[in-house]
Amino acid sequence: MNHVKINELRKWMAQKQIELAYISDPGHIAYFSGYESEPHERVLALFIPLEQDPFLFTPALEVEDAQNSSWNFDVRGYLDNEDPWVLIGKEIHSRYGQVQAIGIEKNALTVDRFDALSHQMNGTAHFIDLTPIIQRLQLIKTTEEKEKLIAAGKWADVAFEIGFNALKEGVTEQAIIAEIEYQLKKQGVSQMSFDTLVLAGTNAASPHGTPGSTKIVPNELVLFDLGVIWDGYCSDATRTVAYQKPTEFQEKIYQITLEAQLTAQEAVRPGVTAAELDQIARNVIDGYGYGEYFNHRLGHGIGTTVHEYPSLVSGNDLVIEEGMCFSLEPGIYIPEQVGVRIEDCVYVTNDGCVPFTTTSKELLIID
Repeated sequence: MNHVKINELRKWMAQKQIELAYISDPGHIAYFSGYESEPHERVLALFIPLEQDPFLFTPALEVEDAQNSSWNFDVRGYLDNEDPWVLIGKEIHSRYGQVQAIGIEKNALTVDRFDALSHQMNGTAHFIDLTPIIQRLQLIKTTEEKEKLIAAGKWADVAFEIGFNALKEGVTEQAIIAEIEYQLKKQGVSQMSFDTLVLAGTNAASPHGTPGSTKIVPNELVLFDLGVIWDGYCSDATRTVAYQKPTEFQEKIYQITLEAQLTAQEAVRPGVTAAELDQIARNVIDGYGYGEYFNHRLGHGIGTTVHEYPSLVSGNDLVIEEGMCFSLEPGIYIPEQVGVRIEDCVYVTNDGCVPFTTTSKELLIID
């Protein structure tokens, strides 16, 4: 349970005259409460009042797990045959009285669930977006959070090693993914932070391609994009390797991408902006004439979820500060020819940054 962040949230609520915060995003619930869950279609919620005790609202089948987590306040469960919103309304009114101002996560709450909550408040409450303060609270990582991200990054390095060792002619992308995740589970990693990507040859020319039955063949590049969840925190890293000797063109595209990634990483320090970092990487790729094939942002924040605030993209003038954590992942994707992406997530220090993953970024040729 994160008492410090709850107290900081309450200070902001007091300034905005918000009586009750309703946290609905499972990643944010874990961030504040310490209880991790993926409720699927069921309702999972954390209610934090300005002054009184907060409570977790969970499906009945999760109550015991929530009580055994680091959360040390009430847990209220509900059965599948009960209307969760009626129960939520009763809990709010009995605990906190008539609430007039409620904070919600506009970027995480469906219209249907917002309407259900509003109905329980008899249509008299007004709602204020919590997204800006939650983004700000998550933006600067504590030492404890950094250590968890470092541990998650080390497991990503283990995953790369497993995947590289599984590269053999005739093996499919999906078989390599299965080997990575099987070996990690044997070592105690229960969950990936997103669907593992292994994309061979021209499949890697789609930045978020779908792995399948494509087989590994000689003289092609293979892209690995993966990460794990460790102690509630995520890793995310990408390496592109060659299976047997690459062509000169493949190697050229790789080296350009590597130069862009290293140039951006070397430029990270407090005071530079998110947009400037994106442009630094983009300038390298533009300079070689491949700018049109770098078709996504440079990076994104990382923490309890794999994609957090901020976005390292043109137009974002957010000033980088010590303690921020984000990805640096330039790529070049030329349809039907080649795809390369190289990514590290980094922690910003007082004069630079430190990556969470240490797998070499020099072009690895696997025979």
